[in-house]
Amino acid sequence: MKASFEPYILKFKNPSGTSRGVLTEKLTYLFKIEEDGKEYVGECGLFKGLSFDDRPDYEEKLQWVCDHIELGVDELWNQLREWPSIQFGVEQVFQSVSANRYNDKYTDKLNPDLYESAFSTGDKGIQTNGLIWMGSVDFMREQIKEKLGIGFKCIKLKIGVDWENEHHILQQLRTEFSAEQLELRVDANGGFTFEEAKVVLQQLADLQIHSIEQPIKAGQIELMTTLCASTPTPIALDEELIGVVHQEDKFKLIEKIKPQYIILKPSLVGGIRGSLEWINAADTYEIPFWITSALESNIGLNAIAQWTAILYPEMPQGLGTGGLFTNNFPSRLELRGEYLFRNKQ
Repeated sequence: MKASFEPYILKFKNPSGTSRGVLTEKLTYLFKIEEDGKEYVGECGLFKGLSFDDRPDYEEKLQWVCDHIELGVDELWNQLREWPSIQFGVEQVFQSVSANRYNDKYTDKLNPDLYESAFSTGDKGIQTNGLIWMGSVDFMREQIKEKLGIGFKCIKLKIGVDWENEHHILQQLRTEFSAEQLELRVDANGGFTFEEAKVVLQQLADLQIHSIEQPIKAGQIELMTTLCASTPTPIALDEELIGVVHQEDKFKLIEKIKPQYIILKPSLVGGIRGSLEWINAADTYEIPFWITSALESNIGLNAIAQWTAILYPEMPQGLGTGGLFTNNFPSRLELRGEYLFRNKQ
């Protein structure tokens, strides 16, 4: 078994606005294993400026993994707790090896079958939310119009840059669609102060907003605990989970804050095993979760979607189709209305 990696820069079709700025490209890494003449590929979805493992020695660590690939997935994952995106890339590629090692017909290394489910075989879809990117009011309205036209019943808006206008858009949506007709989620990416958040949470409640992700910046544990204890709008932890790498610390954080939801991005929280540790902690306190991609290419998205499907999700998930990029890899994933499907071969 031989391992290697290579960087790959994904190019956005349109600049994508977040509370951290406008994105035009995203660096990611392809992690590969060669065995018996077959190549298996996973993705280490580094997210610069957000990933816990966004460090100058990232490629050096990837090379260390390549040099120690014989340790196997279990030991490597344990050795990489400070490197969640690499953990996930390692998990993907070993799962691909395990699922396809004895498959003589295995040729689709970029879209491998990883987990058995009705989704993986193309017989069932996963309900998703329509993501609205930040931008001008007209730009956001156009995106909303497009998503509603496709048939989305759950829309998620990025907020926290121009709340006055963002609030106005939400108000208009609610005058046109009731909470029963359209589920609205918002993601602040830590864009509000504690005092601002208290006001915004009530304004969102008045509009029957489903939830708000990360209303204040991560790391303010006492303030977040206070907000979650009395919020009129359910709060979902997102960035708050990044960098908490040991299972006992995950339980402590959930026990302390007691959020209404948690959101899991495998590339940012240690892949599947890291996500399962969070799920175990959340289940202890009967806290629901959903899975979200984090601007991976179609390679990483293929793995996230197939894994999400075996969790039997009951609410819309945050899974994009990779349609944001001009130079994405071929994919069997396809949106049909609000449902993500994996096309049959």
